[in-house]
Amino acid sequence: MSSWIWAWVWSDRFWLPENVSWADLEHPPPGVEYPRFRHILYALPLAVGVFLLRLLFERLVAKPCAHILQIQAGVPRQAQPNAALERLYQSKMCPDTSQLEGLSKQLDWDVRKIQRWFRVRRNQDRPSTLKKFCESSWRFTFYLAIFVYGVSHLWKSPWTWDTRRCWYNFPFQHQSSEQYNHYVAELAFYWSLMFSQFIDVKRKDFMIMLVHHLATISLITFSYANNMLRAGTLVMCVHDASDIFLEAAKLANYAKYQRLCDGLFVVFSISFFITRLVIFPFWIIHSVLVESWEIVGPYHSWWLFNGLLLVLQTLHIIWFYLIARIAIKAIFKGKVSKDDRSDVESSSDEEGYSTGGKNSNQTLNKDSNHTSNLNGATHDH
Repeated sequence: MSSWIWAWVWSDRFWLPENVSWADLEHPPPGVEYPRFRHILYALPLAVGVFLLRLLFERLVAKPCAHILQIQAGVPRQAQPNAALERLYQSKMCPDTSQLEGLSKQLDWDVRKIQRWFRVRRNQDRPSTLKKFCESSWRFTFYLAIFVYGVSHLWKSPWTWDTRRCWYNFPFQHQSSEQYNHYVAELAFYWSLMFSQFIDVKRKDFMIMLVHHLATISLITFSYANNMLRAGTLVMCVHDASDIFLEAAKLANYAKYQRLCDGLFVVFSISFFITRLVIFPFWIIHSVLVESWEIVGPYHSWWLFNGLLLVLQTLHIIWFYLIARIAIKAIFKGKVSKDDRSDVESSSDEEGYSTGGKNSNQTLNKDSNHTSNLNGATHDH
């Protein structure tokens, strides 16, 4: 039964072009190496190693750098212990008007006092600047390292400059050690992000990032299995480029170098537009969608790969809309002032609930460290 399921999942007719089978890829010519699906599985245990490496990096590198820059964890103000309010907080962080009035009668507290308690309690769960600095330091280091590595081997690859070469003699194309290392490193990193997303700084676009990570992991895994490495490495390199500037902007923001933060964020916005809204759709997706059709012809998984690429492109458009709003304010107001993805409120919102005409949920859309919560994605990617 299991062998039948495995054969059905890895059907030749689904994953490979017409008249090509997995058996054809089992015996490459002398001196030629084809991808083996079992080899990409090494990324799973490696993801655990990447996560442990991240913890060491944050402890031994990022935190000392933060101390040099005088970035402290800080101790948030503690909310007054109250069992009734705590029970409601665990189920609803922002009570509505009727709940506030009910609590006011039950506890004999003023509504404003209850609102203030919830604000302080939320800020207790707010991640510290030090934690966010350490997260961004790790991502900045990885994106920079993997981008440099990707460019170093793609620069001398002929298919980088002529994308039609990605499909000549496909899928019977030699896998280089650089391609394999690039794939395994990226896949291990994204698996580690998938795990750590549940313990990292929470953001409003949690589900979007989850879809992004799932689409990215699926693309990397399946494109490796059917030897779509040439196009795959181009996709990964293009995605990593702009993320470097994003993480650098966030680091500058946490260190309170506002002008540097604004400048880096504008550079990030420009690089995001060029790489993900110009190069990615008109160079890479065009190659996978049009050139592969002309040279190889469509097959079942061809539709899957192009569908996943278009999902990523849709996410890029959504993110760029948010990025552009922030970048325009940075250019015309001289300061990166808002991140619509932010899910925590800042201490500057202390009196936000006291304004009668405002709904209490509105204050959750504010954060003094707005650029710190914008992933862009990675990546993202």
